[in-house]
Amino acid sequence: MSGGPVVVVGAGLAGLSAALHLRGDGHEVVVVEQAAHPGGLMGRLDLDGHAVDTGPTVLTMPELVDEALGAVGDRMADRVDLVRLDPAYRAVFADGSAIDVSTDAAAMEQAVREFSGGADAEGYRRLRVWLTRLYEVQRDRFIGANFDSPLDLVGRDLAVLAGLGGFGSLAGAVGRFLDDPRLRRVFTFQALYAGVAPQDALAAYAVIAYMDTVAGVWFPRGGMRQVPAAMADAAHAAGVEFRYGTEVLGLERTGDRVRAVLVAGERIACGAVVLATGPAQTTRLLRGRPRRTLRWSPSAVVAHLSATRVVDDLAHHTISFGDAWESTFDEIISRGALMSDPSLLLTTPSRTDPSLAPPGRDLHYLLAPCPNLDRNPLRWDLRGSRYADELVDTLVRRGLIASGDDVTRLALTTPDDWAAGGQAAGTPFSAAHTFGQTGPFRPRNLPFRRGNVVLAGSGTTPGVGIPPVLISGRLAALRLRESAPTTRKRALSG
Repeated sequence: MSGGPVVVVGAGLAGLSAALHLRGDGHEVVVVEQAAHPGGLMGRLDLDGHAVDTGPTVLTMPELVDEALGAVGDRMADRVDLVRLDPAYRAVFADGSAIDVSTDAAAMEQAVREFSGGADAEGYRRLRVWLTRLYEVQRDRFIGANFDSPLDLVGRDLAVLAGLGGFGSLAGAVGRFLDDPRLRRVFTFQALYAGVAPQDALAAYAVIAYMDTVAGVWFPRGGMRQVPAAMADAAHAAGVEFRYGTEVLGLERTGDRVRAVLVAGERIACGAVVLATGPAQTTRLLRGRPRRTLRWSPSAVVAHLSATRVVDDLAHHTISFGDAWESTFDEIISRGALMSDPSLLLTTPSRTDPSLAPPGRDLHYLLAPCPNLDRNPLRWDLRGSRYADELVDTLVRRGLIASGDDVTRLALTTPDDWAAGGQAAGTPFSAAHTFGQTGPFRPRNLPFRRGNVVLAGSGTTPGVGIPPVLISGRLAALRLRESAPTTRKRALSG
């Protein structure tokens, strides 16, 4: 590859994954990041002695981080102290019932038996087998592969996926195994990550439930920020150059090929570019209009709270389900309304790592799904603070926060803030995984067939979530490996 290094724009997980895999392939790599630190949407704040993670809090499939680090001969175990969470979640329901979601098969089967009886315990065993098989079929062929055409799907694996019911409804598929509607929620709420309601989501997206409820949920001591920090440190040690606090102003292009990345006062000549920037910024940098109109996922309001006390037995991750279900998805996805009976995620990382908060205090991360700005441009500057107070009051009534007087808000993120950070439609969850925006129908990571620009991140293949985003970086590196297999830069050992 002639013309200079590969420039990776964006030091989020996708960009870091791409940088590590590219460096492992022997490329010279320069990472340009507007923020002062790595992480992208996996952001961080340090407020009054609290180490606040502002992005995703649920870490699954950490072996994908290890895979990226392994590309340069590094190991996650040498850089991050990972704790496996058990339970992965505690699910609490409107009727006062609760179940700890364990990834241990025997423990979870017994929990289901005590929660809703022997028939559902048997159903859980079969569901777990189905989830595992679904993941095995999709892992390499559908999730971990580049697509150039829908015809790339044709083959034996497609028939197997269809035979497993992967193209039916997620809600219907899980309902074949579990009778209790509360348990069905536990294994289908993940559809919201994909931007669709469980009854509308493809059953293939049950792989997200596999990642959460079978493969396991983890937490790095020191907070989620430790993951991008470890990846950046390993990349730097392997020779990747990082330029933080540097905004990319444009790309110098000749036709479909980029010759240089333009930053303030400098032209960085390059042989190729990986844009790990998200759909809105990618469109701006490529100086074009989107080739198609995308449907965006719902957004989220996140309130970061400091607590002087927490209720007994609060889990690291607690999902508080309202009584409403189908109508909740209708409100935030179809009608563009706030949830009238909200289902919420309350993460309390200081339960696992007390160092994240000052002595005598705990740290809460309260997430409420909400409409994106395309669906409803609510006046969050006027509504946000009051809505955050309403969410706290909801959890007080549900017994998950002892008292509103026990918590102090440290920070608040609304769709306006996501939009200000460059996220299309004010959502951190990018394009929804509708059928027409899934697999080979999702925006390709190769915008120009004969160009030297590759995309990475949640807006392209394979999609939203930490595991897909990490995979997207590997797939971006694979694109460049395939396009120039014999013209790589100096080897790592050089």
